[in-house]
Amino acid sequence: MRLPSSPRSTLSLSSLAALAATLSACASGGGVATLSPQAASTGAPGPTPGYDWLLDQDGQEITLAYGQPDSDDLKLQLICQGGTGQLELAAVFDKPARVLHIESGGDDERYPARSEPAGIHEGQYVTADAQAKDPVFQRFRRLGWLALWQGDSREPLAAQPGSQANVERFFAACG
Repeated sequence: MRLPSSPRSTLSLSSLAALAATLSACASGGGVATLSPQAASTGAPGPTPGYDWLLDQDGQEITLAYGQPDSDDLKLQLICQGGTGQLELAAVFDKPARVLHIESGGDDERYPARSEPAGIHEGQYVTADAQAKDPVFQRFRRLGWLALWQGDSREPLAAQPGSQANVERFFAACG
């Protein structure tokens, strides 16, 4: 069963539950650095053991998700209808957010976000619209990592060695 996240994309209920549990664990001190955006390093973070950028395509919908392979443990999803260049960003946060803040290699963007109760667990399902051509995503495309901010907490999401090709394939197909 899949839960609609917007008219143009869907996200499974189990993905939402795993995403919320993962982000909740990280928010309670489980590995998220607390820095000001100005203090964030532009150096490349190392990959998190067991996590990677995973590519999936279902018809015209292309998804790049940061999580654990062969599980529903996801931290962030980038969803695109092939060739449009339009992205939907999706994450689960502890509390409502009006902004989804993404950073990569010194570029950062704050996207107006929509929040709604995640429904099957505590937390808020947070979505925002973006463009694949935005500088932060072009930098991500080159570097293979980005960071997701939740308030003052920064969580780097870096590709494992050899898997940066998934990031390039996603953006090439997205447009």
